[in-house]
Formats: sequence, C-alpha cells, structure tokens
Amino acid sequence: MSIDRKWTSKKKRALEVLLRLKRLYPDATCSLDYTTPVQLLVATILSAQCTDERVNKVTPALFAKFPDARSMADADILDIEKLVRSTGFYHNKAKNIQGACRKIVEEFNGEVPQLMEQLLTLPGVARKTANVVSAHAFGNIQGVTVDTHVRRLTNLIGLTKHQNPIKIEQDLMKLLPKVDWENFSIMTIYHGRAICNARKPNCPDCELAELCASANRIRS
Repeated sequence: MSIDRKWTSKKKRALEVLLRLKRLYPDATCSLDYTTPVQLLVATILSAQCTDERVNKVTPALFAKFPDARSMADADILDIEKLVRSTGFYHNKAKNIQGACRKIVEEFNGEVPQLMEQLLTLPGVARKTANVVSAHAFGNIQGVTVDTHVRRLTNLIGLTKHQNPIKIEQDLMKLLPKVDWENFSIMTIYHGRAICNARKPNCPDCELAELCASANRIRS
C-alpha cells in the first residue's frame, strides 16, 4: 500500500503532518523546567542523551546552589559534576556548562546572547541547544530543533532522507512555516514518546499513518 496520491507532494504532506500534530498536542510546550535563559541553556545541555524527566529531577538542586551564570562560572567543577552525575556524561556536561557560563560572564555581561551566531560560540552549544534557547527563552524562532525523535520520525514519514541534524533542519525549514518551526519539533517529540516509539511504533493507532512512508510499507 502506497501513500495516497494527494499526499505525494512532500510540502503538502509536511503541512498535513503539522496540522494533525497541532490537533493531537495543542498544549505541547518545552518540558524542561527553568526560570531564566541561563537555566534553560544549562538544562538543555544536560538533556543530551538524557530524558527531560531526569534533567528536571537534577536541576532544582543545581539551580538552588548555582542560580545564575556567574555562580556557575565560579563554582568548583566537582560540585557541578556531583549534582549532574545522574544525567550521564557528567564530566563533559559539567565542563561545557561552566565553560558556557564563563563565556557568558566574560563576553556577554552575564546574559545569555540571543543571536544564533553568538549562541553557537558557547561551549557545548550546537544548533539544537541554540534553537531551544532562542525560541523558548527569547521567543525568537531561528531554526528547527532536531533531536533524536525529530530525526527518526521525519525520516520515517519521508520528509527527509538525511541523518545529519543540520541537513534535516534545512529540509524542514523549506517545508514548514517559520512560525511553526519550534512547535513542530516539540509536537514531534511528544508523538515520538506517545505513539511512534523507537522500539515498537504503534502504527495502527497513529494519526499520521496514512501520511507515513514507513507505516505504509509495514501495512502493505
């Protein structure tokens, strides 16, 4: 069974996927807990190869002890490591967090920069983290956040053939309205958790199945 002819246009399919995700997850939002841009930056760095649920269990104690960039920059690195240990790769994450905060203090007057090119100069910050911080801390949509769920689902659906996050982002930016770039990422993550599980996708109950190249191959 192939995808219905009316969805063969990748652009039309992407817009229909977006529409259905909006119906399914109307209240979808960033699931990391934070109160300031630097806290969102730190939480997003910690979320690499770790669940947001685990990060949200770690950050209250971390932010209570080190609430801002300057306190993180001046901290004993071992104290940061101890607090973030359960998120995995804690040596590298602690190093990046402190490095980013030191640069924020030294070069950006203690405030997280808003421009993409400035965010990308911070240790531990690639486009995924920069997009999250830019969109949710400042309301500035500069790209599409591509995490493991977004990479997997957009490949399954057939919106991209790439595995490289930058190339996937470029494909999605061409297919989706700019205003929806970040919402699309968040809703796709929700759908990946709820329905399209990596180990066992629930295609029979998936509202996107008729739009999905992989689901159609499975059912044919």
